[in-house]
Order: sequence, then structure tokens, then C-alpha cells
Amino acid sequence: MTFAITNARTGAVLAERARRADNFFTRFRGLMWTKALPEGEALLIVPCNSVHCFNMRYTIDVLFLSRDGVVVKAIPGMKPGSVSPIVKGARATLELPEGTIARTGTQEGDRLELPAIG
Repeated sequence: MTFAITNARTGAVLAERARRADNFFTRFRGLMWTKALPEGEALLIVPCNSVHCFNMRYTIDVLFLSRDGVVVKAIPGMKPGSVSPIVKGARATLELPEGTIARTGTQEGDRLELPAIG
């Protein structure tokens, strides 16, 4: 099942086809070993307060979200092989194609419209 994600402040669409990773296997796999994350797609990982880009071939944008969908930290341009910090207050991460944060004007403090994080 896929779903759309928009920025409530700007109305910008971050993803038309996001999918959720919320069990051991889907969270563990994440985007590892994929060739690309196409424009319009995203991966919401729940629960999650830190990510890595091991076994990835491309750069991504990452948003760390609170339980109510507020962006608590934004990391544009996370490179393959890198590791994010542990983000206090984050309940989920949203992995997006590189450039999505800039293209949509998304900032820390923005609330995203998406299915309940839980």
C-alpha cells in the first residue's frame, strides 16, 4: 500500500507513492541494495530515530519526524556509507530522493500530512 505525503505549511507534495517499513524485515532492509529512489517515492520507517546508508549507491534526503508528523531534524544529501545521529524526539524517519527537501521548502518545525505514525 502506498500513500501521499504533503507539507501542511507549504502544500508541497513530498511523495506521491510513499511506503511504510514497520516490521523487522522491512525496517532492516530499508533502501539497502536498491539502485535508486525515484522521484515521487519515499520510505517511512517506524519506529526509527537514526538511519545509515550502508549498502546504498545513491544520496538521499532524510526527515526525522515526531509522533505527530512534525519535522524535528532534516538531513539533505545523506551520502552512501554515512550514519545519522540519534535524533531525540524522532519517532520515524522519511527517506526521500535527493533534493526533495530543497524542492519542497520543507524545514524543521513543519508538520507533514501522512497516515498516523503511531
